[in-house]
Amino acid sequence: MPATQVKPYEAQTYNLQLDGISAEQLETHYALYKGYVTNTNTLNDKLAELREAGKVGTPEYNEMRRRLAFEYDGIRLHEYYFENMTGNGGPAPTSGKLAEALKEYFGSVETWVTDFKATGAMRGIGWAVLYQDPVTSRLQNFWITDHENGHPAGFTPVLVMDVWEHAYVGDYKATERGKYIEAFFRNINWTVVESRLK
Repeated sequence: MPATQVKPYEAQTYNLQLDGISAEQLETHYALYKGYVTNTNTLNDKLAELREAGKVGTPEYNEMRRRLAFEYDGIRLHEYYFENMTGNGGPAPTSGKLAEALKEYFGSVETWVTDFKATGAMRGIGWAVLYQDPVTSRLQNFWITDHENGHPAGFTPVLVMDVWEHAYVGDYKATERGKYIEAFFRNINWTVVESRLK
């Protein structure tokens, strides 16, 4: 291993039992997440080798550098996703810090729920993410494509929902994303989500 190589990333372990998202679906999803960890480590090793060989700025180096953001964000988004779920999470809170912030920026918790679900139901593959602006504390829903595209700079992810088809096609048809979104909402760990607010 090159002297400049950073410590490899390690996949986290999750043991979720969810309502409407099967153990088989989760197992497939975990395996995909572990692939992002493996690919991130491989890219970091290869980039270190190219740096030591004086090959920075080469087409090979540049393409690996670009790919790293996709793989690395694949790790982090999946970790946020798995960590913000728990079996039978219950309905969105109507009181507390999270509920008050949602009311301030969306008018009501129900309006936010509708907007977030609609964001996740948009055509295409990607992620629906509730973010908090670190400057204004404002909460906003964003659509993220391809892991690394669309993140607002410096914003904090508060709730992350994977809406790539790999997140649900084991349990639902590709045309049944809405059913998956409803299942996701039944399993949100609202305590974890609220803890992410700054």
